[in-house]
Amino acid sequence: MTAGLDRIVVVGGGIAGVNTTAALRAGGYEGELTLVDAGEFPYDLPPLSKDYLAGTKDLKQIALQPAEWYDDNRIRLRTLTAVAALRVAEGGVELADGTVLAADRVVLATGGGAARPPIPGADSARVHVLRTSDDADGLRAQLVPGARVLVVGAGLIGAEVASTALDLGCDVTVVDPVPLPLAGVVGRDLAAWMHGAHSARGITTMMAGVESFTDTATGVDAHLSGEAEPRHFDTVVLGVGMVPETALAQAAGLDVERGIVVDPGQVTSNPAVLAVGDPTRVRREGVLMPRAEHWEAAQHDGQRAAATLLGTPPPADTAPWFWTDRHHRHIEAVGSMADLDQTVVRGELGTEAFAVFGLRENRIVGAAAVNDSNAVRAARRMIDRAVVVDPVRLADRSTDLRKLLRG
Repeated sequence: MTAGLDRIVVVGGGIAGVNTTAALRAGGYEGELTLVDAGEFPYDLPPLSKDYLAGTKDLKQIALQPAEWYDDNRIRLRTLTAVAALRVAEGGVELADGTVLAADRVVLATGGGAARPPIPGADSARVHVLRTSDDADGLRAQLVPGARVLVVGAGLIGAEVASTALDLGCDVTVVDPVPLPLAGVVGRDLAAWMHGAHSARGITTMMAGVESFTDTATGVDAHLSGEAEPRHFDTVVLGVGMVPETALAQAAGLDVERGIVVDPGQVTSNPAVLAVGDPTRVRREGVLMPRAEHWEAAQHDGQRAAATLLGTPPPADTAPWFWTDRHHRHIEAVGSMADLDQTVVRGELGTEAFAVFGLRENRIVGAAAVNDSNAVRAARRMIDRAVVVDPVRLADRSTDLRKLLRG
């Protein structure tokens, strides 16, 4: 463990921040550990567009940990407060009320906010974003049966909100300027099926951009590219990505380049400050990598930060993985489906369960599956091991994927 490491403050109670504290205690850290969060308690974000938005789970049911977990692990939880400034030179963190928390090391897990593109009228009260429970509460009140809802963006959040809104009885339209959203991460075949599932369930999909919004007495008019007349909606949801929260890092003089720059051990340009989760960008061998804005990536960041602080080996790198739930189907993807030599479909597209594998030189480099988690788990192991596979056997559902792992 790093010498003189008696007090650690983690700023932000998302999955990255909570997992940092958990990994520190699991790794044997015995010092003072404080987690600061602006909310009532740390909660999980993925359910906000699904179960929580639908009203089938309340906030306590999506808590990242039960209240007693923090006490059991001797984690001092400071909620309903924000960090005003990092006082790194003085060895502390200043809270919004002026309180200063002493810290030998600080871990920034500040997350990000929902993006609001500079579309005229996007600041209307009828135009919603979804990043917090408050956002979800405000949006849920508008998703009443028969409500005309426009979802801008057909990526992960947009598609999940569209599916939930449809289940709640809304009349849903989805617009995106990209013909096949998510094709780069799940492959063109699966992306086409996923986007087509909206239409199959009665959602109107359009390849278009939004030029402006105008409030009316009964809702909001959306002026779409290529259309002479606006379309009228009761509610609009923007699902167009996130903006990394870097204000604290910038004010503290840390290296920020469209994200907080860290090394492979999650250390920022100031060795007393680490950063994890959505707002971080790793500089690896001189190359600044894109932000990895997925749940598991944030979890792994927390584990790496804890290993750095404890002076223990970091967890092994593994292919990136994420999931999404929409239209009552569970979809997972691992690796990369870009720049492929070959695509192999295992099963039949559109059936209850199937998988798509991306190959390069007969090695799996990416995979995505619908209702088939086992296929993705096997694919991940094959990606990590660079296993050469027979495409014919891979496509045959009677082939045990565990046998292909042996090459």
